[in-house]
Amino acid sequence: MSIRYIAAVPRRRATGRVAEVYAQSSADFGQPAFQMLSPAPEVHAAAWALLRESELVGRAPRVAKEAVAVAVSAANGCRFCLDAHAILVHATGEHELAEDLLHGRTPADPALAGLVAWAKATDPPGALPFPVDLAPEYLGTVLSTHFTNRMFSTLTTETLLPGNLQRSRSVRRVAGRTLAGAVNRTLSAGDSLPLLAELPSGAEPAWAAGTAIGTAYAALLAASARGGTLLGEDATAAVAGAVAEWDGADPPHGFALAQGLLRWLVPADRPAARLAMLAALAPGRLTDADVAAWRTKDHTDADLVRLLAFGAMTAVLRIEELITDHFAVGRPDEVPAARPVTPSVIPALSPQRVTTRR
Repeated sequence: MSIRYIAAVPRRRATGRVAEVYAQSSADFGQPAFQMLSPAPEVHAAAWALLRESELVGRAPRVAKEAVAVAVSAANGCRFCLDAHAILVHATGEHELAEDLLHGRTPADPALAGLVAWAKATDPPGALPFPVDLAPEYLGTVLSTHFTNRMFSTLTTETLLPGNLQRSRSVRRVAGRTLAGAVNRTLSAGDSLPLLAELPSGAEPAWAAGTAIGTAYAALLAASARGGTLLGEDATAAVAGAVAEWDGADPPHGFALAQGLLRWLVPADRPAARLAMLAALAPGRLTDADVAAWRTKDHTDADLVRLLAFGAMTAVLRIEELITDHFAVGRPDEVPAARPVTPSVIPALSPQRVTTRR
């Protein structure tokens, strides 16, 4: 993996929360997770906690949740994440499924095929393709993957292994075998929550209230809110307006609207707003020039991670809204009409709406 624009904290030099995330993710995930987020320890810890509690822990089959992560990564065009999660499907022993998912083929298992189709559709119609009591795990996995896709697309290149060796099927199988021990371990829910101690938090989502997934999601919302302080009021409103009009499509036709909104901002506000909009709506389009236009001697690597996390989480909130419009938790057979699209996603990321987790 090649990280760009920031200097990640090396594992051997990591201390405190970052060192703890590296240690736990190496044990539970088979590798230190999300090194590109390490300059902002609160974002790093919360992103890891959401992935762990949603994707690695619980009653839903790990292979099914990895299939969801592959589907989301494919929909977002995040080649790094697509390759990584396909290898993790290999690690479960489902080699043909891994290759089918990687290459966009419909899984032979009808249940998995329905699950993958649901995960790919940012605005999925119809009933849930899983029992409602598993909604926290599957929704958590979808939303975690949407966030991490955006952060990987903006802060890393698509090269997972040197020379893109992961493009070889035999290499993918071997890589999966090396991760099989970690993937097939049984983990306890909530073990990542101590990593969130003393970090800001907020209200848990209704679909995961009272679970470790809900706690981690609330922590990631609060951590991402810090990036909003790098935007002015008008810039925040522009990001809100652009994301609120997004229909979930990729590439987003609404990015033309985002560019139009940028023109209404004073020149000093445009670079930060553009970075946040790109992270939200078109992370693969972020360029060296975009980062250079924003960065000054006063901006740190942590600032960049937080600003991009703010944009990414704004999109995640919009996706959460689109998905949950189509079902009521506890009433999986009813599909309520979608609510009107409004710029309602930004307030949840307001720094004024967070508390400190103890």
